[in-house]
Amino acid sequence: MIHVVFVGIGGAIGSVLRYTISLIPCRSTFPLLTLITNILGAILIGYITGLAIEKNLSQNTVLFLKTGLCGGFTTFSTFSLEAHNLLQNGNYTYAVIYILLSLAGSLIGVLCGMKLA
Repeated sequence: MIHVVFVGIGGAIGSVLRYTISLIPCRSTFPLLTLITNILGAILIGYITGLAIEKNLSQNTVLFLKTGLCGGFTTFSTFSLEAHNLLQNGNYTYAVIYILLSLAGSLIGVLCGMKLA
């Protein structure tokens, strides 16, 4: 049960950070702040993953940082890490399928959700 607490606290912090970035004044029809958030999240989850391996971080610390903080900040970071892992392990076909299905499925999901509403 303590794992859930670590994820929840990290998620709350990540969500607040994401919201804070969205408050930056930016006049553009291009979703620049979301793009920046997603790239920062990908950098952050990559750093945390490397740090977890190098420093042998505890499971609760990794859950707090990766699942909680990065997950609350952007789930795109998790997607990026998983796609990277597939590529790094030589699963190129699965990586391409995963990337294309994730992008297309998410876009179609947004459309379907809007239609349902």
